[in-house]
Amino acid sequence: MENLLSLAFDNLSSYDGPKIRKGLRQVEGLLANICLARPHSKDRRASTMIKDPGLNMEEESPPQVLPDITDDPAFYEFFKLQEGFEWNVSMRLVSTLDRLVARGADGSNDLLILSALDLLQGLMLLHPPSKALFSREMYMNLLLDLLEPDFCPAIQSTTIVTLVTALIDTPRNTRTFENLDGLLTVTSLFRSRGTSRDVKLKLVEFLYFYLMPETPSIPSAQARPDVPGLLQRSPSKLAKAFAFGGGANNKGGEGARPRSAGDGETRTQEDKQALLGRHLNNVDELVEDLRQNTPFGGAVG
Repeated sequence: MENLLSLAFDNLSSYDGPKIRKGLRQVEGLLANICLARPHSKDRRASTMIKDPGLNMEEESPPQVLPDITDDPAFYEFFKLQEGFEWNVSMRLVSTLDRLVARGADGSNDLLILSALDLLQGLMLLHPPSKALFSREMYMNLLLDLLEPDFCPAIQSTTIVTLVTALIDTPRNTRTFENLDGLLTVTSLFRSRGTSRDVKLKLVEFLYFYLMPETPSIPSAQARPDVPGLLQRSPSKLAKAFAFGGGANNKGGEGARPRSAGDGETRTQEDKQALLGRHLNNVDELVEDLRQNTPFGGAVG
């Protein structure tokens, strides 16, 4: 797997559009091998990892559910590699995005940006600790830059979804977003007459999400030498999946104190309502609608 990532990273670090596209397809193929159910055994499936993942699959495979993925040795290997600086794919993708944004908006460049954003969303869901990247201002600023009017509606919409993915269950990232005047960026885009209807709908969804009560609810598994460090700070389903042989000896599961990357940095709904009210007039109506309809199934971190 290191060889595959090395090839992809070489292409992602290029300034040549076709090479960047190839690197993105290689990462996509690697993630597809991990996330999609295969019609053959695990041993045979593992052998397919040595092939070039950038090639198109001949037939679509159904996605696996989380327990199936976490039991997969290929996913375990991938997750472990993501904990280090050298093999973290999200970090490489944000660096690639930074170069693409600097090149400005054009047709071929836009497609590369969209592909990188889609992959970044998936990587943050597969490896939640990678979301910590966006607690740093330079990376959060990159997402806010992509919401500027210079970029097409498709990029703006995809960036909003990426932003939500980066903020879910990570209040520290939300504080970085606020400190960089992210609310001003979002509301300015919403009020602009030049903003497309589809983007405005995405922005309304984002505002509902932002106003949800924050709850750092990721359980922390008890530190164990055989479970990687970053994995212990990930959602409980992932942590338990790799606590091989834990059983009754794993005392950090059910009764562990809830925590997250942003533990101790949460804001109340009233605080966020006041912050958003500085930039938008009808916040009270949004909050009332939120309380009556409870979208997203309740509290979101």
